[in-house]
Amino acid sequence: MRRYNDASSDQLSNDSKHVFTIHTDCLFDSKEKKFLKDTSITINPKTGLITKVYIRTQPLPASIAAPDIDLRGKCVLPGFVDAHTHIFLHAYADTPALNQMRDESLVERVIRATNHARSALLAGFTTYRDLGTESAQDADVHLRNAINRGIIPGPRIFCVTEALASSGGYEVRLENEIGGARAPRIADVCDGPVECRAAVRRRLGAGADVIKFYADYRKRALRFPASTWPGCPDVAFPPEQPQDERNPSLLLFNQEEMDAIVAEAKVARAPVAAHAATAEGVAMAAKAGCTTVEHGFEDMEGSGAMEAMLEHGTIFVPTLAVAELFIDVKPVLAQVKKAFEHGIRLACGGDTGPFPHGENAREMELMVKAGVPLEEVLTAATLHGWMACGGDWCGRRFGWLGEGWAADLVALDGNVRRDFQAVRKVEFVMKDGRVWKRDGSAVGMF
Repeated sequence: MRRYNDASSDQLSNDSKHVFTIHTDCLFDSKEKKFLKDTSITINPKTGLITKVYIRTQPLPASIAAPDIDLRGKCVLPGFVDAHTHIFLHAYADTPALNQMRDESLVERVIRATNHARSALLAGFTTYRDLGTESAQDADVHLRNAINRGIIPGPRIFCVTEALASSGGYEVRLENEIGGARAPRIADVCDGPVECRAAVRRRLGAGADVIKFYADYRKRALRFPASTWPGCPDVAFPPEQPQDERNPSLLLFNQEEMDAIVAEAKVARAPVAAHAATAEGVAMAAKAGCTTVEHGFEDMEGSGAMEAMLEHGTIFVPTLAVAELFIDVKPVLAQVKKAFEHGIRLACGGDTGPFPHGENAREMELMVKAGVPLEEVLTAATLHGWMACGGDWCGRRFGWLGEGWAADLVALDGNVRRDFQAVRKVEFVMKDGRVWKRDGSAVGMF
């Protein structure tokens, strides 16, 4: 972090009348992975960027005059990044995924997504990497644009529109498609390297920031279908496998197809996220050069998957918060700790949506529970989130509080080093130099 002595009038730019300064006594540096004392941050609200960060050498008065902001006594961090969200989904405990995708109107889903965006921002999440609308087509592009245009409040969004999957790979499966019953489209289908390249081009043309593909998925659901309506009898004698895997995750693409997806995305400077639950899928996605791998729930010991992630610089987004809804999370937590010990970079993304937006901090809590050091978890939730979104391909730097980076800040009412639950006590939120929450209350929102 670049540091200065106390700022003087001749150090400020010609824009000095527009800038203001935030004063802190506990500031997290996500590059150095440590907390700084007595640090002040000067911000230009016209650009939304930080213009200076300096260590104070003289004491401040007890009260700070406006427009400067006093955050002494708070724990200040860069705005949080949730690197795996679905803003068009709400909690599965309230409504199953099938009914959300098939039965809820687009109008209802957009209204819900608008509320989700507000909840996320007030919880301190200034950036969302949204990895699929789940049948809402390209609506995420337009929600992102509405936020960017100042029409609604919310985190900056990096979206994928629809994920890519092979034929029959990631789709809603109904036993009755006769007589008008129809399953919604939830993926852009492509087979073979040529079609995969074309699908990437379609997503980019639709406005996607990020390309996502399903390296593997449970594609044989109709072989031993589950009971999905009242009175539907279950099939007799489904296979007995570990974790009741009667519909296991299977590869959807071969290595050549994955390579083609990543290569085409990189031509357009677009990062790539790969859904991969299996160790084989993780290894193949990493070898293809994906920016991130999502989930990785299957035991990777001896598979070469972790080695492939480390060799190719792949960021691991383990989505622990969604895992605990459906499976025994203890082995997954242990695997995340192993990944960290291997030197694999982690980013925090809870697969938020199946559990409520605004509860995003659950992913950080589970990473701490897994045994990842506190400072590493906070870096995973900030700077590594920026890297997951594409790093300098994003067009804006965020996730670190340094000169020239976005003025995204959160202030916690509590010392996160003593009580990690403080990540849920968000008292102050700033995004791009604009205050959205102050003293625990929303500011300037409808």
